[in-house]
Amino acid sequence: MASTFDILPAIDLRDGRVVRLEQGDFARETAYSDDPVAVARRFVDGGARWLHVVDLDGARSGVPAHGDVVRAIIAAVGDGAAVEVAGGLRDEAAVGAMLDAGARRAVVGTAALRDPTFAGRLVDRHGARRIAAAVDVRDGRAIGEGWAEDATGHDAETAMRRLADAGVATFEVTAVARDGLGTGPDLDLYRRLVALDLGAVVASAGIASLEDLAAVRAIGCSGAIVGRALYDGSLDLGDAIRSLG
Repeated sequence: MASTFDILPAIDLRDGRVVRLEQGDFARETAYSDDPVAVARRFVDGGARWLHVVDLDGARSGVPAHGDVVRAIIAAVGDGAAVEVAGGLRDEAAVGAMLDAGARRAVVGTAALRDPTFAGRLVDRHGARRIAAAVDVRDGRAIGEGWAEDATGHDAETAMRRLADAGVATFEVTAVARDGLGTGPDLDLYRRLVALDLGAVVASAGIASLEDLAAVRAIGCSGAIVGRALYDGSLDLGDAIRSLG
């Protein structure tokens, strides 16, 4: 069991709104708020120590699209919580801009999977604590490119080993088939990747209950990213933090 366990509420941004997608499909969107800053404040008031902010438009285009919104979130929460940023961070300048803006950690996916030395350069420059790799897994393979249907990649284990060899120590693993559905986490996937003992594994996708959180913690995950369950009320953030955080 992980000695510490972080619960990271997800704030997914599309066209300036807070939304959730099902399995990364932009045609299957549910919008929850037109005020991302208010959502961030609400999570921090609820006890969140981390926020996971995703620029969905940036992930799709490869270029950050919500920089101003992300900066506003970082400014609003101040020292109340650490903010990590993902989506469209495919060059060193984009990553540096978010870290300079006050993000505690940048999460890189597509560019790092394509070229692990990119992640290695970021770790060398900013330190391993400030860089995480997104390992988004579909049909056993780690994919990028905003999860496009034709996205291909290495098997998840190979991808993680290559990234670890480059210096990455935090891996945020999303089971794409379960993302946004609330059908429970892919425990077999997380168990396999935790067993590699390459660094901290943060679970994402499918988590809908305290039992789900307890299960991913029990197999050794260092944290979990939670989205839809917090927005639809099936999981209470305060209860989760008191029980597991």
